[in-house]
Amino acid sequence: MQKRVNLTINQKYLKKYLNGYPLLEKESVKSWNNITKEGTIVNLLDSKKRFIAKGYYGKQNKGYGWVLTLNEKEKIDKPYFSHKISNAIKYRESFFKDKTTTAFRLFNSEGDGVGGLTIDYFNSFYMITWYSLGIYRFKDDILNALKSQVKYKGIYQKKRFDSKGQYIDDTTDFICGKEAPSPIIIKENSVNFAIYLDDGAMVGLFLDQREVRKTIRDKYAKDKSVLNTFSYTGAFSVFASLGGAKKTTSVDLAKRSLSKTKEQFNINNIDIEKQDIIVQDVFSYFKYTIRKDIKFDMVIVDPPSFARSKKHTFSVAKDYVKLLKDIVNITNKGGTIVASTNYSNFNMNKFKLFIDRAFKESNRKYKIEKSFSLPKDFRVSPKFKEGDYLKVLFINCI
Repeated sequence: MQKRVNLTINQKYLKKYLNGYPLLEKESVKSWNNITKEGTIVNLLDSKKRFIAKGYYGKQNKGYGWVLTLNEKEKIDKPYFSHKISNAIKYRESFFKDKTTTAFRLFNSEGDGVGGLTIDYFNSFYMITWYSLGIYRFKDDILNALKSQVKYKGIYQKKRFDSKGQYIDDTTDFICGKEAPSPIIIKENSVNFAIYLDDGAMVGLFLDQREVRKTIRDKYAKDKSVLNTFSYTGAFSVFASLGGAKKTTSVDLAKRSLSKTKEQFNINNIDIEKQDIIVQDVFSYFKYTIRKDIKFDMVIVDPPSFARSKKHTFSVAKDYVKLLKDIVNITNKGGTIVASTNYSNFNMNKFKLFIDRAFKESNRKYKIEKSFSLPKDFRVSPKFKEGDYLKVLFINCI
């Protein structure tokens, strides 16, 4: 039987949980001292010991756990998770039918009712990501629930719950079924991508940027010179090139970005010799472009929330305005900046203030033409707006 612990909600947080707020915050409970093991089921009570909600204890960077149900009698077991996964599948029926896109998010954490858990679909292979040891304690029930709801070739996992919230590098991420090819080729809006399910923390593509990439290809890239900064495996560059860009330049500090980007170009029959792939610190590259008076018609910037190199430390919260000013300086008049961040600690309105400040300090005018947040498969809970972390703006440099 699962161990359960009663926790009393601090009065000022009571209304939040009565309204369905899903995150268990450290300050929301009077005392966590009675809990020693992650995965413990917790009953949230008010000061009069009346039941409010039930969840689990599991530390991750967002908080101390998640609410799972408002029903005191509901059991957290395989049938519970089967029901959640079944609902998630129904919500994404159109994705399963779309032959032009064979990779998407099947289950998106608190958006689908279970915080700390995501499941991604890659052409009949599934990737479970555990964001706390707490949710990992339910592994058997969740795995069996998934297997009961889907037809699968193979199932993989990523563990992201060490003491620093980083990826735990096991011998293999493979769980069951048959092992996937390395790489497996998936499609996104008819574009090919090489995906590695068992090769470190990331698979080679950020699925949440699907609509942004399509917009670049279909509406912005034609006849443009395109700079893709923090380019990772070059996904934006691939879409820009297929959209008719004159040339793409991909810049990333990681040495693996060179071979990974070449691979993505090759499987889409794009002439690599007509593209530039540069392994360099992005900020050093900016200095080079300014020194050589190189400008671009489109610049794409999607930096990590925090990054460190030998010469620079970058934080979105502190340094995004400066980053944008550098980009404004190398963007042609009439050009487009695609500014993106997945930093969840500020909303779109504050992000727009960053844009405004960067252009004002650069003495340039601008117009925001398009904005994007998370796509449909990255379902967001209406009770947890913080979960809609992605912010992307298409900015015309006037």
